[in-house]
Amino acid sequence: MDIKRLILFVVFSFSIMMLWDGWQTKNNPQPALANQAVDSMVADAGVPQAASTVAASELTVADPASGDLTPGELIEVETDLYQAKISTVGGDLRHLVLNKHLAAGDESGKFVLMDDVGQPMFYVAQSGLIGSALPNHKTRFTSAAPRYSLNSDADSLAVTLSWSNNDVMVDKIYTFHRGSYVIDVTHRINNLSGNEIKPSVYYQLIHDGESNQGSTFRPTFTGGAYYTEADKFKKVRFTDMQDSQLSLKTKDGWIGIIQLYFASAWIPKAGTSNEFYTKDLNNNLYAVGVVNPVPTIAPGTSVTVNAELFSGPQTAADLTAAPGLEYAVDYGMLTVICKPLFWLLSNIHGFVGNWGVAIILLTILLKAAFFKLSATSYRSMAQMREMAPRMQAIKDKFVDDKPGLQKAMMEMYRKEKINPLSGCLPILVQIPVFIALYWVLLGAVELRHAPFFAWITDLSAKDPYYILPVLMGASMIIQTYLNPAPTDPIQAKVMKIMPVVFSIFFFFFPAGLVLYWLVNNILSITQQWYINKTIHAAALAKKGSAKR
Repeated sequence: MDIKRLILFVVFSFSIMMLWDGWQTKNNPQPALANQAVDSMVADAGVPQAASTVAASELTVADPASGDLTPGELIEVETDLYQAKISTVGGDLRHLVLNKHLAAGDESGKFVLMDDVGQPMFYVAQSGLIGSALPNHKTRFTSAAPRYSLNSDADSLAVTLSWSNNDVMVDKIYTFHRGSYVIDVTHRINNLSGNEIKPSVYYQLIHDGESNQGSTFRPTFTGGAYYTEADKFKKVRFTDMQDSQLSLKTKDGWIGIIQLYFASAWIPKAGTSNEFYTKDLNNNLYAVGVVNPVPTIAPGTSVTVNAELFSGPQTAADLTAAPGLEYAVDYGMLTVICKPLFWLLSNIHGFVGNWGVAIILLTILLKAAFFKLSATSYRSMAQMREMAPRMQAIKDKFVDDKPGLQKAMMEMYRKEKINPLSGCLPILVQIPVFIALYWVLLGAVELRHAPFFAWITDLSAKDPYYILPVLMGASMIIQTYLNPAPTDPIQAKVMKIMPVVFSIFFFFFPAGLVLYWLVNNILSITQQWYINKTIHAAALAKKGSAKR
């Protein structure tokens, strides 16, 4: 297999992988999709029977036409990991900053995961109760203090919002934990009336349909996602929520919003009857959430309902918060290869302390693992390179005789004991592994703002001076000259242009990814040069002995 076919095959393989992943996401069947929305709550204020009963009126923002929420006093919360703002209206989590992560791109400051400003992002977490005269996310709560801070000697911080009428008293309690991206959300319901109450509790995330989208050169997914033991990990595009809403009953799992590097997920208590739902709120706003019934509360008694909200980076250690949450880092059909590769990469980083060095060492290990397979391919190409003059002579001789040309070529291959296809299988075996590493490096939040050396201060961003892409292009040019030159003039011109085209693509790729390809190319060039030299020496020796 010559270098032209190799490059085209790699491009084709990447395209197929991306198309397949996109097809799976778009066409994956969703369980129990309810195609109609219920316009209002049950008239007699009974217990909602499904998420669709709740989603249309009780679970929408105050003004879907504009995306604005009812303004309220904002309670400021600061912990070691978060800077948060909780509104007294509904107890919504309306603003969330991750202290340990810098803002994206050229922006300054910390990364803002949630915000309710609408431009450029609308992303809030809401919860409430369903039932007659019970507080939901439109209800005004009160707070004992306008500001809370995690003390240096404390492991947790509780923020309590309260509401009451003559019949019911409700406390909504956010509990933040030191070193954890899991926030406990508790509803404590006290029945002060003389009658039983049968409420349900809901938790949801509201997100716009445009922010945090990927680019042409860096495709990513932003949208809904959920996991259950029965259905495993599923993604739901915002556009799919326009056509139908999800209504899925389960007793385990989580549901949330995932994006490149970060995720938020509501994790209801396992073993309870939950119903996951999605909803198109119009005006480019979408809701994903879960509803579960609360045990009947007798007069004069109280019930406490607990859930967890994970909201943070998709680091391997933090995604242990719930079973299946690790799939938020979505590798698609190559998960079985990607996970071991990331495990190996992270363990190497544990020894060397630099993600760039870890990428280099992992690339070397992979190259060593495939050394013999690569040698087979390079040996085949080296033999073809030595045969190039004879192949051209045969083509010139049979220029108008294709059957004669094929027969002469096969005879030459048989006589020289060369199989022109012998280099294909080793390449086929390696391609899934190297594509898997591509996805690993693309989705690893650990590389975000991770420095390598000198001008490479963020391995997840493009090289600011394009030095690595230029070196990458130069390495491809060298590889082109090490391989058999195409006998067709048009193919020869294409091969000269190909490294330039690929370099332009790599200008937009993360530096960590370009570093991996550059190191892999350098190792390939070294191995290929050595094999070419060996094959050429053997050919010269064979010619010398033939003359004697």
